[in-house]
Amino acid sequence: MGSGSSGPSTEQPRGAFRRRFDRLFREVVKFGAVGGVGLLVNLITFNLVRHGTGLPVVRASVIATVVAIVFNYVGFRYFTYRDRDKGGRTKELTLFLLFSAVGLVIENGVLYLATYGFGWDSPLQSNVFKFIGIGVATLFRFWSYRTWVFRTLPAREAVASAESFLEAGQAGTAGPAGQGDGPGPESRPRPAQRVG
Repeated sequence: MGSGSSGPSTEQPRGAFRRRFDRLFREVVKFGAVGGVGLLVNLITFNLVRHGTGLPVVRASVIATVVAIVFNYVGFRYFTYRDRDKGGRTKELTLFLLFSAVGLVIENGVLYLATYGFGWDSPLQSNVFKFIGIGVATLFRFWSYRTWVFRTLPAREAVASAESFLEAGQAGTAGPAGQGDGPGPESRPRPAQRVG
């Protein structure tokens, strides 16, 4: 008897934890998908600029990082975080560029240290340290983007948005001349009950 009453109280926190974990897992997968393609954009651009123009390693890397930042913003806004608050795009873009600039410094700081601090400047070494720099910067970017840039909607706004979506769906199923609430159970006529 006592165990039956404690079941729902332990189930609810587990269910809430599971939903939050699933949401975070989906976010990490989407972030990783955009970041993975952004990584390829970054490395390909880096190697094309470095070997095609003869620019110094870190300058070529900065150009590649900027190209990847533009690609990543589009991917994060319209894929990873498309369900997040879309108000205040100017503020969102400003914060994205600010945190991306910090990530750029982290990423290229690792490459700068390896190239000019230790003299590791072969194409393989440059790519390895570019990759390591991207990895370290990605941890910072994930935290900053999800915390400050692509913020979740406040609960009140999320509920209002869901309710307006549902109301729009019901309006589409309204009866003739837009009267009634549609075919919902409350608006249907009840059959006459037989007596006897």
